[in-house]
Amino acid sequence: MSHQPLRFQLAYGDCDVVGIAYFAVYYPWMERAQTLWLHSHGLRSGELVEDLGVLTVGVHSECTYKQMVRVFDELTIGITLDRVGTSSYTLGFDFVRDGAVVTHGAMTFVCRTPEGGKAAIPQRLLDVLRTLPTPAEVTS
Repeated sequence: MSHQPLRFQLAYGDCDVVGIAYFAVYYPWMERAQTLWLHSHGLRSGELVEDLGVLTVGVHSECTYKQMVRVFDELTIGITLDRVGTSSYTLGFDFVRDGAVVTHGAMTFVCRTPEGGKAAIPQRLLDVLRTLPTPAEVTS
């Protein structure tokens, strides 16, 4: 399955009183993009234990705000595989307006057994992760 980047237009509920995107609103958008991307590959976050025998836990997130974003701006979110290890991975999220990255976010996930112990990334999830471009592939 292929995944299309998530596109949306900001509304007043996404912004502060002066019409600038509220800083915390990027986090639900990153989660939505990640959830829809996984779903496009036949995986559901809430069913990973049943499907893969592991669960993923978000352990770090961040956003860098490069340009002001205002109400009614149209954004596209592109996802990259910033890093992959044996039991954790980091996804990058580029929020793009008119071809320019206006915000960059990242979320790091670790794989855990249902009991909470450390687990390797299952091969099926690794295969899905490797469908994402790296940041270098996006900029080249």
